[in-house]
Amino acid sequence: MRVLVIGSGIGGAATAWHLAGRGAEVVVADAARPGTATEAGAGIVSPWTSRWEDALYPLASTAGRYYREFTAELEDSSFEVVGGMIVSADETELAEAHERLTARAADAPEIGGIRRLDPAQARELFPALAPELGAVHLSGAGRVDGHQLRRALLAAAERRGAKFVEGEVAFRADGTVASASGPLEADSVVVAAGAWSRELLAPLGIDLPVTPHRGQISHFDLPDTDTSAWPVVLPRTSHYLLAFGGGRVVAGATREAESGFDYRVTAAGQHEVLANALTVAPGLADATLAETRVGFRPGTPDGLPVLGLLRPGLAVSTGFGAGGLTNAPFAGKLVASIALGEDPGFDLTPFAPDRF
Repeated sequence: MRVLVIGSGIGGAATAWHLAGRGAEVVVADAARPGTATEAGAGIVSPWTSRWEDALYPLASTAGRYYREFTAELEDSSFEVVGGMIVSADETELAEAHERLTARAADAPEIGGIRRLDPAQARELFPALAPELGAVHLSGAGRVDGHQLRRALLAAAERRGAKFVEGEVAFRADGTVASASGPLEADSVVVAAGAWSRELLAPLGIDLPVTPHRGQISHFDLPDTDTSAWPVVLPRTSHYLLAFGGGRVVAGATREAESGFDYRVTAAGQHEVLANALTVAPGLADATLAETRVGFRPGTPDGLPVLGLLRPGLAVSTGFGAGGLTNAPFAGKLVASIALGEDPGFDLTPFAPDRF
């Protein structure tokens, strides 16, 4: 069976890898547009710390568990379990976080050990942290470099026989797919074009309400500092901190739903990221601001991804918002099954495209 995957961000890359592993003849087409969400993603894999109570949590929790499985099959996935901390100066907030994690641990042993930390203990793990912040620590939180993981998935898919087409592709009204080198024929098509999925599907008369949400995310360098074991830091806002080896600390991110495809670092966005980062971790004040990346996260009206069949032979995997690096690899497994005409083995009803 020949399957065309349109888009090679984390969603498309994971789908292609799973399809190739199932023996499908896979073609991946990608326009390499600037601002893909994967290239600017932070890389936190800790769905259990979220406050989601809707249909997204079962998907995300399973996706977090799946990380241990699929990355073990890849070379240089970059995924590491480093632990995480929910931080706050408010004892009530910390008590609520501890209660939520403890309740979820019964069904998600991947959470690992859970413990309360006083401010001094929290700063031992993340020295740049504000001195008034206590924490709830979970040992199972992970981090991943989205750029590196995407490359690992695509390289592994290529070793499994996947082929690649670079440049713009477009649907014709009859459902065929055109490229600069001619029509791309396939028995099944998976649209995994992130925030660009709506415009891609429009010629088919399909209006999928996926819109770009700009995220600006900053990277700091701390020379001569070993940050390799620093845990993920999660305040009670949508901002966060995580560290990689080599003195790199990542702070993010803005969530700008009305920005369109405006690929700029803005003064207001940079201020927002810096203000939140330095409030939580004033020890970063003397760090070098190495770069600020911009990514267009694919958002939906209800905040849930879009996974499933649009029509026979046409599936979609998009709408992950800020959770793409966590959820898209597992979603890729599910959508690969759908593209092959099989039962994915997971209830995707809440994410069905026809809910709109």
